[in-house]
Amino acid sequence: MQSIAIVGGGVAGLGAAYSLRDRAANVTLFERDDDIGGRAATRHRDGCAYDYGANYLKDGDSRVTELVRGPLSDGLVEVDGPVWTFDADGEVSPGRDADEHKWTYEDGIATLAVRLCDAADPTVRTEATVESLKRTNDGWVVWTSDGSADGERAGRVRNGAFDAVVLTPTAPNTADVLAAAEWDHPVCERIREAVAAVPYRTIISVALHYPFSVDVPHYALVNTDREHEVGWLSREECKPGHVPGGESLLVVQMAPDWSASRYGDEGDGIAADAAEHASELLDDDRLAEPDWHDIGEWRYALPDDGVADGTVERARDHDLYLAGDWVAGDGRLHSALVSGIETGELLGQGG
Repeated sequence: MQSIAIVGGGVAGLGAAYSLRDRAANVTLFERDDDIGGRAATRHRDGCAYDYGANYLKDGDSRVTELVRGPLSDGLVEVDGPVWTFDADGEVSPGRDADEHKWTYEDGIATLAVRLCDAADPTVRTEATVESLKRTNDGWVVWTSDGSADGERAGRVRNGAFDAVVLTPTAPNTADVLAAAEWDHPVCERIREAVAAVPYRTIISVALHYPFSVDVPHYALVNTDREHEVGWLSREECKPGHVPGGESLLVVQMAPDWSASRYGDEGDGIAADAAEHASELLDDDRLAEPDWHDIGEWRYALPDDGVADGTVERARDHDLYLAGDWVAGDGRLHSALVSGIETGELLGQGG
């Protein structure tokens, strides 16, 4: 029976585990945070659920559609309303809504991770940061810190040996793991360099709550010329079950350059700026003063490109697998999920 380590509990890692659910494999999933999901992230406050990372799951692949409409459908809801556009001057236009489904769950997009994990049923170790890997004659050893199988603080922990390892964290985090790897083979550095070269966008996500309804004809606005300080603005009340009636909750995702320059700044100032922009874009002075706000920061939010050709195959020759939106070259939730599913299928076939 194969023993497989999956590093990262986002949808790519969970997609790989899901593909292996009926295979003869012992799967252990390591997640550095205290919960799974990655950017499929939801927070709750005052009766509201808000998706502050990935906004929704789109039907960009038939396998994703079959999954969420089939075995993962419990609690699935569709976002109501089109996506419009705006430019550097804040000029809003009807627009970019192609006839595509936009899905989340009544309790938030984080439910996708829960559904995948429940169906896959791997051994899950949260608060287990993978520090490094070691290649041995028997396979791979995974070294973790700050966590162990029973969830207790345990310092540095040796896990293994595994027949194969799947790396799904962001490309910069994956490169760090490879840089610390005890693997005396020239291909290790070649893979690390290729992974480290993947460019990323930083995004600060701001949730703004109001005790009144915002009446506009769209679910969301997206900046198409990438010249505005806001990249995305959406209304969580367009997601069934997310916001109580008579209230509004905006999710404002600031543009990458703005986000990088303000990353780590004081939250009230960030929220005030986001609210001012929301007020201008939606032409509603009331929006400059939310009654509460919340901030989410994503240092490595979205890849701007994929990993160099041949990198995934080189790694796979050594029972090391790479998966994620940065492998697909598309910073979308469905792309990360498909990458994980395909990787799990390869592992299940012994390829």
